[in-house]
Amino acid sequence: MEYLGADGRSGIIDGTEIRVRRPAAGLKDRDKFISGKTKQNAVKSMILTDTEGRMLFCSPVRPGSCADITQARQLGLAQLLAEGPFMEILADAGYQGMGAQTGGRVVTPPHRKFKKNAPAWYEERHEQQRKAHSSRRIRVEHGIAHLKNWRALARHLGRREHMSDIVQAVAGLLSHQQTATLGHSLRT
Repeated sequence: MEYLGADGRSGIIDGTEIRVRRPAAGLKDRDKFISGKTKQNAVKSMILTDTEGRMLFCSPVRPGSCADITQARQLGLAQLLAEGPFMEILADAGYQGMGAQTGGRVVTPPHRKFKKNAPAWYEERHEQQRKAHSSRRIRVEHGIAHLKNWRALARHLGRREHMSDIVQAVAGLLSHQQTATLGHSLRT
């Protein structure tokens, strides 16, 4: 947050799911890992990148049934943003409602005002706003893709208890790689 707030930079936040093995039959929390989005057993991590797609933060994993906004609240992101310097954090629709909690620092896609029988001008304007927001936050998707390119995260078949450490280690390696590449290109 200090990195983004120092120069008034924007950040982009999103959650990602990584498939894991299904818990054994008879375990009490077996359904906890089933993602409502993909209907698969997964763990979820929250990623924060800058506008260039460089990874700044990767959270510990949570079970796949956890919503994005819930994970952000449990990590204390709303409080951290509300108390910190002003910066813009772009987010997807999974974080709607967080903008009010953070004093407008979290920007989500626009709400639809008309559910039915919307005027043609409104549909066109809403689509333009939605596409503009999406094109600004595409870099976080690229950052997540770089993270998932690592074989250890393509589909994890090991123990779920170690997944948090693995995700954060890969994110650290990726961040170091991106920073080293940035430093090398500035010198040449």
